[in-house]
Amino acid sequence: MTKMTAKLIVLSIALASGAATLAQAETQPRNCAPRDTVIERLAAKYGETRKSIGLGKNAVMEVFASAATGTWTITLTTTGGLTCLVASGQAFENMADVLPPQGEAV
Repeated sequence: MTKMTAKLIVLSIALASGAATLAQAETQPRNCAPRDTVIERLAAKYGETRKSIGLGKNAVMEVFASAATGTWTITLTTTGGLTCLVASGQAFENMADVLPPQGEAV
């Protein structure tokens, strides 16, 4: 094996390793963190607290909002404890609409 061939092999291995690392980093969501971290940041930065919760398939959906700032955030927490931001916005309002009886038009 010549020096040039050896250098090409080492370079190929390095490039393949770098590409694999980059692909792995890109598959990890950038808008996710451990649940405690997300909740602390929502409270500290936006004054948001949990307003509602729902169970989904292998996840918990929560709505956080602040009456003072009007901001809101929807999160999903996986069974592994990773919480991801799904959506956020402004002008949050608490509503307690009474649902119509079953069979009536909405």
